[in-house]
This record gives sequence, C-alpha cells and structure tokens, in this order.
Amino acid sequence: MSYDNHAPSRFRSLIDRFGYPHLLTATLALVAATILLGVAAKATGSGLACEANWPRCDAGPYNLLPGSMPSFYEWFHRFVSMFAGFAIVGSALAAWRLPDVDRRVAGLVVAGMVLTPVQVALGRQTVKQYTMDILSLHFWTAVTIFTLFLIATVLVWTPRLTGTHVTAALALGIVAIPAHLVLSPVIDAGIATYSPTMQLTMYAVSLTLLGAAIVAAMVGRRRFTGRAVTPLLAAPPLAVVVLFFGRQAANPTLEVPYLAATVALVATFVAGVVLTRRGSASSDASDALSP
Repeated sequence: MSYDNHAPSRFRSLIDRFGYPHLLTATLALVAATILLGVAAKATGSGLACEANWPRCDAGPYNLLPGSMPSFYEWFHRFVSMFAGFAIVGSALAAWRLPDVDRRVAGLVVAGMVLTPVQVALGRQTVKQYTMDILSLHFWTAVTIFTLFLIATVLVWTPRLTGTHVTAALALGIVAIPAHLVLSPVIDAGIATYSPTMQLTMYAVSLTLLGAAIVAAMVGRRRFTGRAVTPLLAAPPLAVVVLFFGRQAANPTLEVPYLAATVALVATFVAGVVLTRRGSASSDASDALSP
C-alpha cells in the first residue's frame, strides 16, 4: 500500500502498522461500545448520577471523576465515547488524506464525523434537559453513526468477503430475532422486571440484527445475482423497522406492527439463505462443467 507525500506521517505510520480496515473496524467497535454503555447508564438510572454536571462528574479534582457506582456508569460511558470520538475523527481524516481509501468510504466516515458533534451536544442535553424526545434523538443519531461506519467497514473488507459470509450473517440474524422478541418491552413474555442486563442485551441484539442485515445485503449484492439479491436488499429497512418498534415502551397497539415486521424479517432472512445457497450451488455446478 502506497501513500503520497501529503499524508501526515502519524497517519502513515498508523496505517502501515495496522492497515486502514483494522483502524475502521476498531472505530466501529468503539462506536458500538459507546452505544451499549449509554444504554447501561440509562437502564441503571445513572444518566443524571453526576449531579447533572457535563462533561465533569461529581467527585475528584475539579469534579472530573465519579463519586459513586451509579455515577461511574455515566462517567465510564463518557470516557469511552471520548475515545470513540477521537477514533471517528482519526478515521475520517485518514480516509480523506490517504489516496488508496475508496472515496465512498471517505464520504461515509466524514459524514459520521460531522454527526459526532451533534451527538455530543445531544448527550449533553440528556443530562441538562432530560426528555424522551432528546433521548430518542440521541439514540437514533448514535445508530446513524454506527450504520455509516458499519457500511464503510464492510466496503473496505468486501474484497475478502464471500458468499459464505452472507450465509453466516443471515444465520446470525435468524438466531438473533427470537432473542429480540423475548427481550423487547413491546412483547409481554412473562418477564416481571425489565432489568438493566436485559435492556443491555436487547440493544446488543438490535445492533447485531442491523449489522447482519447490512452485511448480507452489501456482500450479497456483489456475490449474487437475480432473485437471491431481492430478500437481501429488503433486510436492512426491515431491520430498522424492527428496531424502531422493538424499543418502544410496552404498548399493546405496537405489538401487531412489531410482530409483522419481525415475521417479515425472519422470512427475508430465511429466503436469503435458501436463495443464496441455491445460487452458490448453481455457480459451483457451472464452474465444474466449464472446460
């Protein structure tokens, strides 16, 4: 991999040592961790534990450190999000300056970088002015940033991804959907207490569902043709619908659309597995018959 003389030396040394795909993957992991830690802070009621201070907390020199276990959850969420922000900015600058990085990737990560200050401001508002609208906007902005970096990460790894990865992503989605059903607050599954652990698990499953759908669609679109591509392309928007309805507070009126979207997503994943396996078998047969 070669770089021009305009790329800063710190970028060149980092990319030469680890590779840009690895840097982008690490950034994606930090973004996902930040989302889940934010969910943990909310689920444990720790969002206001730093006495509504932001970005400081409620103990230590200049109130920079947490003074209790609840405030630790909120403080640690901010701590990790700080490193996620640095990684986002670094990934965007590297993509913009390094000529070997696909311009589509550069556009996606720069868009994520532009959204990051918005997300930081919304995070501040969840502490200073806690409302459900602000909390919801904070969550969906985070999911948007996650999606942008996920798509960019898939793009940089696409040359190494095959039809087997498509099948694996679809299978992961099929396994994750029952867990999402059980853990969603929309569905009364006999769960008496919606504990913080269950909330955290539900959101981890949600990100897994979204990730599986996007990976299957992006890689499948390059590796397959014809009918096999149709369910793969339908999976990401259906996954977003499932996430939207699945995170709502218990509401009987939302059960039907949530269940309908979930059934549609299961059918899409299953159809994708069947059709892509047939496509793989046909391709293998064609290769075997070719001279």
